[in-house]
Amino acid sequence: MSTKELIKITLNLLVIYVVGGVLLALIYAYTSPIIFQHNEEEKKDALQKLIPEADKIEKLGDWHPHEKHAEYYAAKKDGQIMGYIVQTFAKGYSSYINILFAVNKDLIVQKVTILHQAETPGLGDEVATPSFIEQFKGKDIEHLKVKKEETTEYVQAITGATISSRAVTEDGIRNGDIFLEKALKGVSDPSTTGGMHEGDNPHGSH
Repeated sequence: MSTKELIKITLNLLVIYVVGGVLLALIYAYTSPIIFQHNEEEKKDALQKLIPEADKIEKLGDWHPHEKHAEYYAAKKDGQIMGYIVQTFAKGYSSYINILFAVNKDLIVQKVTILHQAETPGLGDEVATPSFIEQFKGKDIEHLKVKKEETTEYVQAITGATISSRAVTEDGIRNGDIFLEKALKGVSDPSTTGGMHEGDNPHGSH
């Protein structure tokens, strides 16, 4: 192959690379606002479903679990606070799990919604199933802990998915509830939250 042919092939590849990059950038610029708007509408709908009797969901502020932007809210009816909603992120086995949970004025969990997760199919992804989520109702901060054995006092781990179970329960909801308690008391810089707990192995088996 001659030098001229090599240069021609190189230039053609360069043009394809540049054009492809420009097209990807244009597609991202067009779709990014649409995706953002869709996610916001999805979150707004989920917020209302957590405390459906509220006539107003009022944002109280922002916080950053695992350096991700999250928000917390007061749910009101006729101007009176009924409870609170916290968005939080938990570091799972293979993903960051985006969670919304509602508590009453005593900070006892009422409902939980998993907005997004990418845990192991058939194992960790069961953190989004009703059988796991419904365990949180009525739990206070002290009882937001995972147990491997059968329990109703605490949260029972999903078989084979202890890391994902603990992530949602302790790293996500418990830390979110602790943050909310501090924020409502006006504690300075209450947004610090931990990751996996001491002794956990994020690279180990479920």
